[in-house]
Amino acid sequence: MTQSARPDGGRAALAGFVTNRLGRATPRPAPAKAPEASRISAAQNFENLPGYRELKLQRSGAELIGLGNPFFRVHDAKAGATTRIDQKIFTNFSSYDYLGLNGHPKVSGAAREAMEAYGTSASASRVVAGERPGHISLEQALAAHYRTEGCVVMVSGHATNVTTIGALLEPGDVVFHDALSHNSIVTGVQLSGAQRRSFAHNDLDALENLLQATRHEHRRALIVVEGLYSMDGDAPDLAGFVALKKRYDAWLMVDEAHGLGVTGRTGAGLFEYCGVDPKEVDIWMGTLSKTLSACGGYICGPIALIEYLKHSAGGFVYSVGMSPPLAAAAEAALAVMQAEPERVERLRQNGNLFLTTARKLGLDTGFSLGLAVIPVIVGDSLKAVTLSDRLFRRGINVQPIIHPAVPERSSRLRFFLTSEHTPEQITDTVNAVAEEIAAIDKGGSLIEQLLAKR
Repeated sequence: MTQSARPDGGRAALAGFVTNRLGRATPRPAPAKAPEASRISAAQNFENLPGYRELKLQRSGAELIGLGNPFFRVHDAKAGATTRIDQKIFTNFSSYDYLGLNGHPKVSGAAREAMEAYGTSASASRVVAGERPGHISLEQALAAHYRTEGCVVMVSGHATNVTTIGALLEPGDVVFHDALSHNSIVTGVQLSGAQRRSFAHNDLDALENLLQATRHEHRRALIVVEGLYSMDGDAPDLAGFVALKKRYDAWLMVDEAHGLGVTGRTGAGLFEYCGVDPKEVDIWMGTLSKTLSACGGYICGPIALIEYLKHSAGGFVYSVGMSPPLAAAAEAALAVMQAEPERVERLRQNGNLFLTTARKLGLDTGFSLGLAVIPVIVGDSLKAVTLSDRLFRRGINVQPIIHPAVPERSSRLRFFLTSEHTPEQITDTVNAVAEEIAAIDKGGSLIEQLLAKR
């Protein structure tokens, strides 16, 4: 996507890429004219959905070049710095457990106690019958963290962005968002009916040009950025965005999905990393599935905003409340994060070790800050998929990100670091990446080998 259209790493592109490179696509004859009823029947067949056709082509293409499917692998254990797949232990770089809190005794214990007291489900929308003490205490803890007046938690991080933006804006309004914004942000704008204008990644000048040219055409305006971009591992200049939102009378929303627990000396987030008062930001959004080891999303901000969302946002009003054990787990994880800043320091050291080692070996890590997200950009999609497959055979689990998730020449492997990775795991992995890239470049990728045999 630009992150805006990001699926899950670009699986659907693989087979089309393979087929085009091998020249094996068979032109389909034009269909004979059929009675109207037959055409309707064909359209109603799920197997004729364009996306499903691409999926089948992708699978056959991967089989053709001898690559295993890197997606939907079944993990037989808690996924953290290591995981177990098919009874084999892998060094794992494909999970968001940035501070190693998934399975922490205090986190699991809090979830267990909440389950014993309230069961596994809130069983209804919180508006009508689903409120539990854990929802309120989690919201209070998150609001205190961001120094805001209030907070609302929801059952899905993706839905939190969609329903919040969808509820706040309407036709006649405008949203300015970074070109690499997540799909949930773009989908929320589409739901709202507001105009959508994207600016070049982290480019304050590009945003100001847009604001100068178009802000006067709209009633309300929202600027949306992310605290840590999950494809590139870089962060915005928060002070610069705060200045622009004030100058052009706009709201500023920061999506902290990957930033909480990662950026800043204690992991407090982008405001700590940039030295900005969090009250300067109108809307803080985040997810509970990364550092906080649960599932769901949250919005922190002024009490008027929170009360409005609790009564107007469809993703909250018409959705079941968060599972009590998940709310308890997230609150406990936040408390551990705040009480043990040494976890954040270990994560920072691990990210720095990975980044410096990779750059010494000539690997392209893009604009990554070396925190929790570090890409290794390798070029075309097949090279990225081949590299991921080779590393998996060496006991390293990391996902390829390929076109259209990123531009074709920017295909990459995306490494998620945790505080629990050991220096040996990191250096061994980076060395393995460099070795396999050299082997691919020397001998050619699987696709090039197949082409040579034709």
